[in-house]
Amino acid sequence: MNYKIDPRKLIETALLLAMGIVLSFVKIYTMPWGGSVTLCSMFPIILISYRYGIRWGLFSSFVYAILQMVIDISSLKAYSPITLVGSLCLDYLLGFGILGIGGLFRKVMKNPSFSLASGATIAILGRYLCSFLSGLLLWGSYAEETLRSLGDTLADGILNQFSGWGLSAVYSAIYNAMYMLPELIATVIVCVLVATVPMIAKRMN
Repeated sequence: MNYKIDPRKLIETALLLAMGIVLSFVKIYTMPWGGSVTLCSMFPIILISYRYGIRWGLFSSFVYAILQMVIDISSLKAYSPITLVGSLCLDYLLGFGILGIGGLFRKVMKNPSFSLASGATIAILGRYLCSFLSGLLLWGSYAEETLRSLGDTLADGILNQFSGWGLSAVYSAIYNAMYMLPELIATVIVCVLVATVPMIAKRMN
């Protein structure tokens, strides 16, 4: 069966993927044990999904996940085999791959700003869930050490209330929210602003 893909679609996707990679290197701040707030590096991937649909968006986000793996390969080598497989699945393939659902509301909501921002919110919350599960299942044993790196007052308050899996869950929820929430807010703002530009909004409809 012969499939034809619009060359413009391929070129635009490649440019947006490249933009996402470049923006991922522009870090506003980096967390002590992994994770960082970037210059809205997830926005280009979400925009691909919005422009060309979820199927193409998921394919593009999978490519983006592989590229991020290649970039981080040196740090991944230090992981144990089980942790490596878990991290590749949760932090990369699923974590970045879920960004491909960013176009979820394009045909549901007529307002481009609202539909793009809503899709971005769901997609980034999906990535947050993957990061949360990674922290809970793979890095829970480092909960106390990681919380101490964020401040003794915070750590003491949490350690006095939680232990075991509860501690791991609270640690993962707080730690990942500290960089994912600012990234979510910034991305949503960019979605709203970009979709209000007449020339861009026309191409998004």
